[in-house]
Parts: sequence; C-alpha cells; structure tokens
Amino acid sequence: MEWRDDALILGVRRHGETSVILEVMTRGHGRHLGLVRGGRSRRLRPILQPGNLVAAQWRARLEDHLGALTVEPLAARAAYFLDRAAALHGVVSLCALLRLLPERDPHEELFEMADAIAALFGDIRAAEGAATMLARFELALLGALGFGLDLNACALTGARDDLAYVSPKSGRAVSRAAGAPWRDKLLPYPDFLQHESIVAEQADLVAAFRLTGYFLTRDVLKPRGVALPAARELYVGALLRVA
Repeated sequence: MEWRDDALILGVRRHGETSVILEVMTRGHGRHLGLVRGGRSRRLRPILQPGNLVAAQWRARLEDHLGALTVEPLAARAAYFLDRAAALHGVVSLCALLRLLPERDPHEELFEMADAIAALFGDIRAAEGAATMLARFELALLGALGFGLDLNACALTGARDDLAYVSPKSGRAVSRAAGAPWRDKLLPYPDFLQHESIVAEQADLVAAFRLTGYFLTRDVLKPRGVALPAARELYVGALLRVA
C-alpha cells in the first residue's frame, strides 16, 4: 500500500532512539499516523513542527498497518509562531481540534481550511483573518463530527432574516425579534458567521468562540471525558490583547 498527499503536521511522539511517530492531517486520506525513521535528526526536527505543510509519502504492507512516512517541506511556518503568543496558541489549538476527527477519515474541506488558517497564523498582519477562519472552521468541524448546527432559519418563526441567537438546547438559530424575551439564555450568533463579506469585530470573535466552544464541549468533548484544549482559551485571551 502506498499514497502521496499534502499533509499538515499535527505533532510527533518519540519512538525508539532516533525515530518518531508522526501525526498529520492530509488532503485526501484524513488524519494519519506513520513512522518517520530518523525523525529526531537535526535535519527533520524543524520540518516536523505543528502547522508546517509537507509533501508526505506513506507506505505499508497492509492498509491497516502503521506504515512509514517520508516528508518533504512545502511551507515551513513554525518559526513564525514562536515569538507570537496568539499564533502559537492558535496552531496548537487547531491541531488539537483536528485530532477529534476519526483516523483515516477524509475531510478535504477541513484540510483546506486548516491549512489556510495555519498560513494566516504565520502572517503577523492577518491575526483577525485567522481568528475569523478558525471560528468558521470550528462550526464546520461540528458538522463533520455529526453535530452540525441548524442555522439557516429561525426555529420559532421560520424567518431567514435577522438571525441573532442560537438556542443552547437545540442548536438552532433564533431571530432577533423572536428571541428577545429569552436573549439572556440564548447564545449570540455573530453576523460574520452568516455572511463572509462582514468583517468580524473583537466582540463578535469572542461570541463566536463562545458559541462553538459550547457545542464542542457539550456534544463532542464531554462524552469523551475531555475538555477544550487549554491552548484555545489562551489563544482567545492573546487575541484580545493584540486586537
């Protein structure tokens, strides 16, 4: 068995004296693990950093084996994260969220979004753009995991305009007028999540991460006995300080 694919580095763990088990998110083969021989070498260590994009080749005798990975760098971004707290916490959070996907389950759209976000993390001028895409990524991730929110129309009236809230119980959108009596119990639904042309304000970004974080915790993480990545909270905090 063999394939070649673009891959986003998620992380590594030591294996023996010189090798590592590499975890990647690929464009066409989903989240994948593989043995990288010599992965702890001086040449490979800078390449095998979270957020970097590589050309990966995987080989195994049988499909269900761990297999061996070889990689060549396509976009080395990790060095740009190290001296910026928001970018560093953001890429760690992004990689942790991708690990929620089943292994070897292809999600090309999520790969494309994650790769674009990692690229923006590497650009000091694109902090808000990265945050906007990350919030949209988390909504898409919920859908990919089978917990997509119903945000196209008001749950109470069927109206498709002026949607302002999301019910924390049903995960459905609620219009501003219909939700007014219960607005303190509803989650805000920021405009930028509904219309790509709208620029996200700082308060909207915080509201968006509160929205996605609520449903990720309730529907995905709590049943697994885990919490949101600590890096995610640190990312939002760092984002607020630099915005």
